[in-house]
Amino acid sequence: MPDRSKAPLIKQVQNIHLPFPNKYILDNGIPVYEINKGTQDIIKIELVFTAGRPYESKKLAARSTASLIKEGTNKYSSSEISEKVDFYGGTLSTPYNLDTSNIVLYSLNRHLDELLPITAELIKYPEFPQDELDTYIKQSKQKLQVDLQKNDVVAYREITEYIFGKDHPYGYNSIPETYESLNREDLFNHHSQNYTKEGCMIFISGKSTPGIIKKLNEHFGRGLYTGEPSILTFPGRVPPAQNVKIDHPDSLQTAIRIGRRLFNRKHEDYNAMYLVNTILGGYFGSRLMTNIRENKGFTYNIYSSLDTMYRDGCFYIGTEVSNDLVDATKEEIYKELYLLQTQPVEREELEMVRNYLLGNLLTMLDGPFNTGEMIKTIISEGLSPQALELLVEKIKTISPDEIQHIAQKYFKKEDLWEVVVGV
Repeated sequence: MPDRSKAPLIKQVQNIHLPFPNKYILDNGIPVYEINKGTQDIIKIELVFTAGRPYESKKLAARSTASLIKEGTNKYSSSEISEKVDFYGGTLSTPYNLDTSNIVLYSLNRHLDELLPITAELIKYPEFPQDELDTYIKQSKQKLQVDLQKNDVVAYREITEYIFGKDHPYGYNSIPETYESLNREDLFNHHSQNYTKEGCMIFISGKSTPGIIKKLNEHFGRGLYTGEPSILTFPGRVPPAQNVKIDHPDSLQTAIRIGRRLFNRKHEDYNAMYLVNTILGGYFGSRLMTNIRENKGFTYNIYSSLDTMYRDGCFYIGTEVSNDLVDATKEEIYKELYLLQTQPVEREELEMVRNYLLGNLLTMLDGPFNTGEMIKTIISEGLSPQALELLVEKIKTISPDEIQHIAQKYFKKEDLWEVVVGV
């Protein structure tokens, strides 16, 4: 029997390896990546289309197409789709992000023959009914109206627009008029141009069966549109960083966002910046949280974020504070940025962050679905197969001098946009 009066020994994380997926090619050239690691009779099938904002010919077409693609086909109504998926105990979702639009099916293996045809129908023959589009536009405008009353939402919209530019696919913001200008033709055009076999990858995770590739080939190996999605020309440089104050009368709190444009995961400094961001504000024990929440009591939550897209990225700090604490909070934020640039990180703090990140990576590989998510990220973003191992190596070996160098390179005050929304 274990002696429960003594805490278990703390051990260093030694090896973190990403399993190599099985790869297949359907008849029409779509690659399929399989992680067959499940112990339960359930499978996740995710189709990833390069159909996000960079491929739009009209603003909001990507999000709207993804939102409405399962609202009916030429064979099934939206209610019939929902009822059939529910009857067979599956879930069917259409998550959207800035770069891709995805179709995700969770199903018991024994019900795939019932649910795969519905999934294929959504992708090949969506109807985008006018009444569903009208409802979507109305609800989106109502949600936008509510969101624009929230200082944190306004601050995020503004800083990303300033960082990337208001005409950049990653930077533009939705407004009521953009929704009102949408029509069914916009959705059909976006679908036919971007939901193509050349722009598609399929990821399988869970407990797959020997016949799964044959079934995928039957439903997705033919019948999809043909053509390479055409990417927009990204706007060039944006103006130098500035301080922006946006008045929001009657606000009880003021939202602060401080950030800058950075890079995607392929950049040579990404792995080091991943750790530096964690030290600054990427976990509960971070410097921003310890100083401004725990010691000063200025806010309930403060964080820093390293957001990466396929072709770009950004870094920003975010918090909401009482109106009378705005200046004091900004002063502390800039102080923490300055300390990272001028003073080496002490060994104890660095070891804490190393252990936190390595443990977090282990969690991200816990189970077939989490492992599948990691593999999807690496493959869809065109990263090296050794991307995870390189990240782990950087976490284990980064020095205080390198941390200081990265902070000096990317945390200069003159390079940071500052957006304050409130009274």
